[in-house]
Amino acid sequence: MKKLLLSTAIFALLAACDQTGISGNTVELTANTGVEMPAEIGDWGFDQAGMDLAYTPGDDFYRYANGQWLETTEIPSDLSNFGMFTVLALEAEEQVQDIILELASGHPAAGTIEQKVGDLYGSWMDTQTIETLGLTPAQPYLDAIAAADTPEAILSLFATIGQQAPLDIGIIPDPADTTRYTVFVGQGGLGLPDRDYYVDLENENYARYREAYTAFIGQMFELAGIAGGAAKADAIMQLETQLAEAHWTQERSRNISEIYNPMPLDQLAALAPQLDLATGLTQLGLDGVATYLVAQPSAIEETARIFEETPVSVWQDYLTFHFLQNNAGSLPLAFDQANFNFYGRTLNGTEEQRPRDRRGVNIVGGQLGEAVGQIYVDQHFPPSSKAAMEDLVANLVTAFEGRLTNLEWMDDETRANALRKLSTFEPRIGYPDEWQDYSALDIEPDDLFGNMMRINAFNWNQQIEDLAGPVDRSQWPYPPQTINASYNPLMNQITFPAGILQPPFFDPNADAAMNYGAIGAVIGHEIGHGFDDQGRRFDHDGSIRDWWSAETDAGFEERAARLGAQYDSYSPIEGMNVNGRFTMGENIGDLGGMQMAYTAYHQYLDSCCGGEAPVIDGFTGDQRFFLAWAQVWRRLYREDNLVARLTTDPHSPSQYRTNGVVRNLDAWYAAFDIQEGDALYLPPEERVSIW
Repeated sequence: MKKLLLSTAIFALLAACDQTGISGNTVELTANTGVEMPAEIGDWGFDQAGMDLAYTPGDDFYRYANGQWLETTEIPSDLSNFGMFTVLALEAEEQVQDIILELASGHPAAGTIEQKVGDLYGSWMDTQTIETLGLTPAQPYLDAIAAADTPEAILSLFATIGQQAPLDIGIIPDPADTTRYTVFVGQGGLGLPDRDYYVDLENENYARYREAYTAFIGQMFELAGIAGGAAKADAIMQLETQLAEAHWTQERSRNISEIYNPMPLDQLAALAPQLDLATGLTQLGLDGVATYLVAQPSAIEETARIFEETPVSVWQDYLTFHFLQNNAGSLPLAFDQANFNFYGRTLNGTEEQRPRDRRGVNIVGGQLGEAVGQIYVDQHFPPSSKAAMEDLVANLVTAFEGRLTNLEWMDDETRANALRKLSTFEPRIGYPDEWQDYSALDIEPDDLFGNMMRINAFNWNQQIEDLAGPVDRSQWPYPPQTINASYNPLMNQITFPAGILQPPFFDPNADAAMNYGAIGAVIGHEIGHGFDDQGRRFDHDGSIRDWWSAETDAGFEERAARLGAQYDSYSPIEGMNVNGRFTMGENIGDLGGMQMAYTAYHQYLDSCCGGEAPVIDGFTGDQRFFLAWAQVWRRLYREDNLVARLTTDPHSPSQYRTNGVVRNLDAWYAAFDIQEGDALYLPPEERVSIW
């Protein structure tokens, strides 16, 4: 099986979560404390010591559930944020490191996956060889850039070096027919995270980042021994600012009807004649495609004009800088440290770089992820956990089916289409049925730079092979040890890797309310993405199709607009608010996921316990359900990281993933006796319910 790789822009469609009572005889979870093994967290799956009872649930539920944890926890110096996802990621990192070191031991035979894993990790850790080689491995590429003294030569390098280009190009299933692949073309070319970093002149943080970025560009030229770095940096910054001004906003780029622009090659080429896309796509191996999917036509048109008007020498400097920056981790440590100082420390507030061995684990786990993942699954994801999750997913689907059936604002024809889509959902749990074949990839023990270039070529060549055939639905977006979950609207698939199916998200020995409020709500969140502002534009086959009546469409938009207005009012940093339209899909996923999980939890109670949950340590079942959700999302952020998230992350900050959701749920009001006058109180007519 091949790893699923998507264009960075279209990857936004792969909606991720950031991030119980289970029927069947593999895991026994009852609505009492009579479990055979203790829960991993607390006595029943909940960290009571992390609460802060100085807060009332109705004034700040997030701090009521997490206040002591938030006050006593410090973000590790080598991280930009810290929360439950981080805790799981660090645990998985240790487990993967053990696997890598085990695979690398014993002098494995050449060509085996053990050899490739061991040598990739070893080449990363061999800093002496990296320092001795200096820029020698990169020099042929730098020489090619220096020799590219015509626009045609620059365009060729955009395609052949494959490190940075003003357009983003990738291979995805065709939204018009998801049995085949097509080529995606969209805006690209920026070194800062988003257009706003360049064009928003009022935000003081952005101004600081622009100044630091310009200095960083100059520093990379200095480290490479290239004269005139400061002037080159100014010119590159000016160029990228022009590109950013042409870019669409994040909010606009979420609009499926605007970014879905299929074009034959001649129409695409005519849109941007200065870029000679016919030649470039041929060099990439992407010719012969009947229809290309163009995401931001006006940005591409303007990018072509900018390309023509910008001197070739500036494009040479642009390519040189981005080549050095993209490969900084494979170059001498001065490049690597400079890269961290800007992207880690300045942009995200991280105080120090992570230890090299841990970074090496993530390199190997990302690039040879399924080789490591097979062993991770054997060691850390028993068959009983997969079976239990399958049951839990089925329970959530059943709960949502009931909610759809009774939805008052949806007409019967649209409801039938929605139920059809739900019935064809494909849940994928734990790990893929087929594993990646790495036999065509060569890894050398003392050539980190070459290894990374060969991995890039290997991944791209596999995409090119995909393009010629039917869509492979077995591909996964990430390896099993990943701490995440996602929905892919083009495949109508929800994916839950083994890594996230661990406490506190899923604990077979925890109280049922905890599992439903944690992993149950995450499952519901991913199901809900199939029906959020983007997902609802795709039908049961994953094809773009309008299956909504005008009346029901208007009903959805009215409810979504009210939810968006709530989130627009939230301001975690002075001068910066949550963007309710940009975060709409994730907010709908959170709200709908909690509604589905709550319904499923009570259906579970009805089936096992006469509809009643016991009171445990003074908390009712409903209270434990909502507390589980609140503790899953507790997180601390460095301010620079929060700025970045508010600009580029479609998820709302954690406090709003908690408070912003529960204040719309009638069951939460009843569970904690929330009354008018409480800070989070919303009158019933202002509470939003979509799914």
